[in-house]
Formats: sequence, C-alpha cells, structure tokens
Amino acid sequence: MAIKQLSETQQKVGPPLWLLAELTYDCPLHCPYCSNPTVLGDKKDELNTEQWLKVLTEARVMGAVQLGFSGGEPLLRKDLEIMVKHGRELGFYTNLITSGIGLTEKRIAKLKQAGLDHIQISFQGADPVVNDAIAGRGNAYQQKFKMAQAVKAQGYPMVLNFVISKQNISQMADILRLSCELAADYVELATAQYYGWAYHNRDHLLPTQEELIEAERIVNEFRQQQQGKGPQFIFVTPDYYEQRPKACMNGWGSTFLTVTPDGSALPCHSAKMLPLTFPNVKDKSIGDIWRKDFSFDYFRGDSWMPQPCQSCDEKEKDFGGCRCQAFMLTGDMHKTDPVCSKSPDHHLIEQAITSAKTPSAPLIMRVNDQQEIARIKL
Repeated sequence: MAIKQLSETQQKVGPPLWLLAELTYDCPLHCPYCSNPTVLGDKKDELNTEQWLKVLTEARVMGAVQLGFSGGEPLLRKDLEIMVKHGRELGFYTNLITSGIGLTEKRIAKLKQAGLDHIQISFQGADPVVNDAIAGRGNAYQQKFKMAQAVKAQGYPMVLNFVISKQNISQMADILRLSCELAADYVELATAQYYGWAYHNRDHLLPTQEELIEAERIVNEFRQQQQGKGPQFIFVTPDYYEQRPKACMNGWGSTFLTVTPDGSALPCHSAKMLPLTFPNVKDKSIGDIWRKDFSFDYFRGDSWMPQPCQSCDEKEKDFGGCRCQAFMLTGDMHKTDPVCSKSPDHHLIEQAITSAKTPSAPLIMRVNDQQEIARIKL
C-alpha cells in the first residue's frame, strides 16, 4: 500500500500549543454578541467524559501546554472537575472561561482541588440593569459579582472579560471602577467578534469609531492615574477600523486547536462555517488531525493566497487575515480579508460601518432551542 507523503508545510508545522475544549454550546445566557454557531447541534452528540480525556491526553502528547475549557457554559458539564484534574495531571496550564452562572463557592473549591489554575469571568455591563439586559437573564450581575469575589478569595488570579459593544461602551469609566472594586489582576476589554450570533447582530453591536476613540482615551487616562497599580487593562478594538486584518489564529493550523462539543477539530473556533470537511476526534487521533488532515493543511503557508496577498510584504504578519471573515463577507474563503485596505472588497467593511449607524433588522438574542432558532430564520 502506498504511503502518503507529508507536504512541505506539514513537515514544518510545530505542535498545537493551545487547546480550546468547547465542552458544550448550551448556555444559561442569551447574549446577542455570542460567537457560538447559530446551529448548535444536538446535545446527544457531545463528547462523553472518556472521549474528552482521550483528546486531552493526545493533545498533551503532541506538545500542547495551554488548555482552555469553554462553551457555551462549561460549568453545565458535571464532569468538568474530572477533566480539569486530568489536564492538570498531564501538565497543562488549565483555564476556565465562564459566565459565572452556575458557579458556587463549593464548586470553586472543588475546581481548586482538581488543580484548575485560572478562572476568567465575563461581565456584560458595569451595573445590573445593563448587564442583565445584554445577558438576557435577571440577577446575572449579582451572581457574577459574588462569584468574582469568591474566585479572588480562593487565591485565583482575578481575570475579567468585558465584551464591548454599542450597548455598553458608554460605561467604560464605570467598567474600570468595577474592575478595581473587584481587585482584578487582568481585565480584557474586547469588542465583540462578529461571528455566529454576533454577525447577525453586527449593526446593533458595532460601535462608531468616535465611540471607540473615546473609550480608549478613558482607558489610557485611567492607566496613567493608576501609575502601574491595580488591574492591567487590555483594550482590543475591532479590526473593522484597522487598515490591516488581524493575524488568522497566529497562522492557520500553527498554534491553536479547537475541539467542539460534537468532537469536530478546527484550526479556529469559527472554522466550521467554511466549505471544508473537518475531521472528528471520534474518528482520528489529534496527531493525525494536526499533522496530516487536508483541512488543517489547507491554509498553511502562502501558496493558497490570491493577490494582493501573494505579493504583499506583510503576508507573514497577517496571513491574509481571517478566513471566516473573508467567507462571511465575500462568499469566498480564499479572498483577502476585506478588513485590509488593499482588498478589492474593502468597500464591504465601509458599508458595514455605515449600516451600523442606523440598524434596520431587529436585535436577536441568542437562544438555545433549535426549533426557536429555525423559527427566527437566521
């Protein structure tokens, strides 16, 4: 039997350093900025405990060192502590990315005992009214606030995440004060990423450039006043207002590996939207997926790039931009990311910015019921 030879890019590829385990797409919140796919799949297809433990083991053997548990809401998995313990025993640095809903002091202690290194709690706003309106759930703010305090009390690094959108960007000063009140160590102030639900709600979410400039001014002024004390704030603007796109996952199939609830293995969390057939960990090992699978090799290197990327002296910095964004906006996953000012499709970004000033379609809150999603007809 003929042995398939590895391509040149496959021979050069290093290990996946970051494994994102999306344990479930189920979530108690209804945030309109959610980047989860709008087709959530069937819960009966989710990987079981044994399958997830196998994924963690194989990824660690490959050389992965960072392990993130996310969703949806990963706390909905009752076997989370088992996975954390296994990841820790393998030598991973383990990170839980959670809304805080469903977290209790008792469960924080169990996760600590299992070896969890890091908990990141998301907030939707700086006060109960705004937070709970965006989250689509009453008393969410109070639960988050209480659990953030409990996480800090258990000795974890206090890491907060605020997804910034048109709904809460005017609260920037209050967000900074809340972060200090909670004695946060790190705070990510990242604008919504326009995939999944967020893409459908983009006109309602995308702030104006003037709003972003003002928000960043407030953050920079606050940093100066703090003089290096207090939380470290990381402000991330949407690439819609940049001249060059963000680097696609630090290079497609080079650093990040995502495994979805049903076991699909992806080079990024949104890649399943692309017209490619992605492998499943139920059928293939992580090693074979990472090193040999056609889909993981598809956008490695630069031979796939069209012009103007192919002759651009910045192609090794941004890798042609986001493949998912190119596909969503142009219908062709091979094209230059329209965010780039050199792209012949850059006018699509300009149109999106203009459209966001006067949204016409209604805001759609995320829902978890597939029949309800079908009724909405996203």
